[in-house]
Amino acid sequence: MPASRPVLEIAVQDLAGYRVAADAGAARTEVCAALAATGGLTPGAGLLAALVAEREARAADGAAPTGIHVLVRPRPGSFVYDADELDVQVRDVRAAVAQGVDGVVVGPLTADGRVDEPALAALVAAADGREVTFHRAVDAVADPLAVLDALAAAGVTRVLTSGGAARSIDGVPRLAAMVQHTAGAVQVMAGGGVRPVDVGALVAAGVDAVHLSASRAVAGDGGPGGGGSAGGHTVTDPDLVAEAAAALTRA
Repeated sequence: MPASRPVLEIAVQDLAGYRVAADAGAARTEVCAALAATGGLTPGAGLLAALVAEREARAADGAAPTGIHVLVRPRPGSFVYDADELDVQVRDVRAAVAQGVDGVVVGPLTADGRVDEPALAALVAAADGREVTFHRAVDAVADPLAVLDALAAAGVTRVLTSGGAARSIDGVPRLAAMVQHTAGAVQVMAGGGVRPVDVGALVAAGVDAVHLSASRAVAGDGGPGGGGSAGGHTVTDPDLVAEAAAALTRA
């Protein structure tokens, strides 16, 4: 079982999203770019600076801090990275830490579907004591229970997982097994297609946190050469965040 009451983490892409999450009492944000289009990529330094400034301003006003955890992922696609890509990620982790973030989110795998332990060790070292979350790359491995042992040995704080399903609510049995297996050595955070109505069942599985983007689509035309005429983008929906926070309180 979790050591304390499960908390809420919201995936955000901008300062407005961070404010929505913080106002709702979320414990953490996962900060990323291009979430809808790519599943999330490393955000820019300017956004991180703005978020850290917002967190500090809120702390000065006496508000409980909402953590800033940065996704470090250099490209879409597989989680198997070559030496150059790993070098970029290590630099990104160091840069994010220097800006004052609370943690980083990473997920290197080997070509045969295991945790890339040397790569993970380099990323954990670059985090310099900040919390490290291993993201949903874990859902691509054959034996997630064995992965938990490797993550614990590497000093990873938590793992974000859907329990191997497309949506977390369909992965509840595996989530419960992961919680039981790791016995608190690694926090288990449920994420992947989470809706507020799912929160109660996820909490009942024993997870330490629930993660969702709580987003809605905004139409937009990038025009020729402007990123796709039909793409639009997504923003954090305050109503969905509030519903998720309320569901977590009731669970």
